[in-house]
Amino acid sequence: MITVAVANQKGGVGKTTTAINIATALAATGWKSLLIDLDPQGNCSTGIGISSGERERSSYDLLIDQASVADCLMPTRIPGLDIVPATVDLSGAEVELVSVEDRTHRLRKVLTADTGHDICLIDCPPSLGLLTLNALTAADSILVPLQCEFFALEGLSQLLQTVERVQERFNPDLGILGIVLTMYDRRNRLTDQVADDVRSCLRDLVFESVIPRNVRLSEAPSHGLPALIYDHACPGSQAYMKLARELIGRLPERRIAA
Repeated sequence: MITVAVANQKGGVGKTTTAINIATALAATGWKSLLIDLDPQGNCSTGIGISSGERERSSYDLLIDQASVADCLMPTRIPGLDIVPATVDLSGAEVELVSVEDRTHRLRKVLTADTGHDICLIDCPPSLGLLTLNALTAADSILVPLQCEFFALEGLSQLLQTVERVQERFNPDLGILGIVLTMYDRRNRLTDQVADDVRSCLRDLVFESVIPRNVRLSEAPSHGLPALIYDHACPGSQAYMKLARELIGRLPERRIAA
């Protein structure tokens, strides 16, 4: 299973929206996909249509009790897409993990078991604490949504430094799958300036596809649906489908079971 952490310590950059819609697009193209909601807010779970009352087991159980993925996952309304939801219990997980000896490798251990999925996307919280560190230690690569604004550039440099530290200490195989520009607004000159600066510094790491500001992307989670299903023809959905095609080109080839 290929494991991708969707991470950026800055909030409101489109991590959850990106994780949900990329997972949906991959499932639609035949990839058996798994979402892990590692954000205590649980927005990924809500946005995919899993209400809080339905979440009997969660990513908290993966980290603290070392429950298996099979015990914690739930099917979604999207064929080929499962989710390990988050509950409010996860908000205390970082404190509980502090005294645990293998606190940075808890998620990696449970993801080594064969779950029958081709790819796993981990929706990380907007911080660089133990939850995100577990995701980066477990992941093969990191996908970074980056909002097109000035302060996002400062956050990106901090994130890249964190990735280097994780590579040095916990996960030498961690790579950067790519950086996706989100909330792109062509009417705003700053948007183009930020995009140009990011591309000039990071070059091929930045996806050609950009995600525009789009009302339908914001509306979809309130209906418990990915934007790709809520309104597949809107500019936001079209952008995510284009991004998914580009992303698949960067992923290693799937291992097809005999």
